Amino acid sequence: MEIIDAIILGIIQGLTEFLPVSSSGHLELGKAILGDNSLPKESLLFTVVLHFATALSTIVIFRKDIADIIKGILKFQWNEDMQFLAKIVLSMLPAVIVGLFFEEQLEQLFGGNIMLVGCMLIVTAILLFLADKAKDTNKNVSFSNAFVIGISQAIAMLPGISRSGATISTSVLLGNDKTKAARFSFLMVVPLIFGKIAKDILGGEITYENSNFTVLGIGFIAAFVAGLFACKWMIALVKQSKLTYFAIYCIIVGAIAIIWSLL
Repeated sequence: MEIIDAIILGIIQGLTEFLPVSSSGHLELGKAILGDNSLPKESLLFTVVLHFATALSTIVIFRKDIADIIKGILKFQWNEDMQFLAKIVLSMLPAVIVGLFFEEQLEQLFGGNIMLVGCMLIVTAILLFLADKAKDTNKNVSFSNAFVIGISQAIAMLPGISRSGATISTSVLLGNDKTKAARFSFLMVVPLIFGKIAKDILGGEITYENSNFTVLGIGFIAAFVAGLFACKWMIALVKQSKLTYFAIYCIIVGAIAIIWSLL
């Protein structure tokens, strides 16, 4: 892999991890348009490095929140921080169940099914549009809300459904504060990313042979910087009710994908 490829892939990962446009859906569309062999074949190690970079950018943005959660754990008290952590754990359950028991069935959907991607992008657009129209409140995410948001995160494992778009929209439609919805959405995925990284490492699926650590490092930096930018930008967009622009984009791309699949 060339350095320019690492930079491009790092930026794409950093942006699409937070912006509600579905990175998996765009990857499937890219494969269909350019052909599988036309895209850089990054290794699993490179993919893990990029995901680690975006997880780290989330930690940096929400470092104060994470520090408060750690302090709450050390106090061994059922305070607000401990309750927030419990909600994060609860929200992870649906995605963990899907990942453990339906991984093979899920992988079968990532085989150039452009019609599915197009339809799911339209679904993402509808969710974003509805979320933008929702009234802002000061409500915190409840335990029942956390589980429902977790279900939307599990559904977002489908190609074309944006994880951030689905979870933030679901949270807002449940009546939660928009800024708190974005905060919860971004923090809830961090344990899942680290869990997936640990699974890949312990499973022995990652190989370090013939690895170009310069390329890995550049890809990491690109994903980390792009992630910092996208995370801050997304929080501002949710707060200002400007998700409709992404909804329009998803509708256009989704419609093109559906038409493409019918030709």
